[in-house]
Amino acid sequence: MDKQVFEKYSAYIDKYSELCLETFEYILHNPELGFKEFKTGDRLEREFEKLGYTLEKAGDIPGFCAVVDTGRPGPRVLVFGELDAVVCKENPLSDPETGAVHACGHCCQTSALLGIAAALKEDGALDGLSGSIKLCAVPAEELLDVSYREALREKGVIRYFGGKKEFMRRGFFDDCDLAFMIHTTSAEPFRIKTQLGANGNLIKTVTITGKAAHAGGSPHLGRNALYAATNALNAINALRERHIDGEYARVHGIITEGGQMVNAIPSEVKLDIKIRARTDEAISKLNNEVNLAFAACAAAMGCSCNISDRPGYSPVNNDENMLEAFEEIMPLCTDEDKCEKTRKIVGSCSDIGDIMSVMPAIHPYVSGAVGKGHGADYAITSPESAVLFSAKVQLVFLRALLENGAEKARRIVERADPPFKSIKEYLDYVDTLFKDKDTVVYEDDGRITLSV
Repeated sequence: MDKQVFEKYSAYIDKYSELCLETFEYILHNPELGFKEFKTGDRLEREFEKLGYTLEKAGDIPGFCAVVDTGRPGPRVLVFGELDAVVCKENPLSDPETGAVHACGHCCQTSALLGIAAALKEDGALDGLSGSIKLCAVPAEELLDVSYREALREKGVIRYFGGKKEFMRRGFFDDCDLAFMIHTTSAEPFRIKTQLGANGNLIKTVTITGKAAHAGGSPHLGRNALYAATNALNAINALRERHIDGEYARVHGIITEGGQMVNAIPSEVKLDIKIRARTDEAISKLNNEVNLAFAACAAAMGCSCNISDRPGYSPVNNDENMLEAFEEIMPLCTDEDKCEKTRKIVGSCSDIGDIMSVMPAIHPYVSGAVGKGHGADYAITSPESAVLFSAKVQLVFLRALLENGAEKARRIVERADPPFKSIKEYLDYVDTLFKDKDTVVYEDDGRITLSV
């Protein structure tokens, strides 16, 4: 393969650049949170259908898949574009009502996915390729808005809080063999970038219940749930010296309910907490420590403590053979000095880790933004890079995987050794992570039992 391949696919994407950039602008200025991306999903569905695609739609949640078949046997490659935004009210592009904003670059992914879909319909785009490609517009990568997702779970709409895992449950990926997605990065100067992996996570809701009383006249008659919560947060901070180097342990959270009025002892406090670490074992260990901190501090204040654990995302482990294949095509797409090939580990998370638990997958990056991800200064400064160039790179990579009888893709699949042998086996494991438990038990004889 040579640079003429990049030029070929560049011409395809350039033909649809106006469509891609108009779609990017629409999604950028209509940010929606996870499992609420109906405007974004509808816009993409219409554009895909105009291109002649038959869509496999999620229906009661946003998102869909579309298949491109070469007509020749081979593996099926899954390509993602994520639909959702984050919350950052300080960002100038945030929605004034919801605070949602694409301070994550997902608006670039989905617009690039549309470009890929359009290019693959062009005459000659599939020449010499074998196997098939599944394009997936997937909801809810950002693990937030927990109470809304819990409500959807209680109604039976979803079981899992992440879009990729929920799509796994619904059977969207049963026919897929390997996967990738390219994310926007604010790395400067311009880069195509790879890394080895990232954290996994677990999300939890903690409810501490005390007893209300007049804060001025009779505070001694109350049980202050807010003090129990703040004591627990201090205890969790004190646990940091127990974190082991290489586990990339992170604990962070917010108080979502902190009391009803200032002149009453807070009787109920709720927190959303996220646990992150590099392995499933490290996540479990850290989670137990955090649960114990909450239970012990609640008991110290005479309060009760209920903890609801929900599975988050599995650790991100980029397939080494697939990374090498991607790194081979990077210099065909840009200058060698703009290719950053690393084996770094980062502390962030993505539900692409769920996909990596059952098949080889990678998650590279392309520049096009500035500022801190999820922050007030994050902005897409070069959609030409983050959308158009990204789409071109993905098309070149698809060719590398599927040319010559899909030789490279076949070899990657044969050599892969994911932690779980099937989606069912993986989801059976994930289901063991659900927990709803009262962690402080007051015995009749005055003893207090902590159960985490």
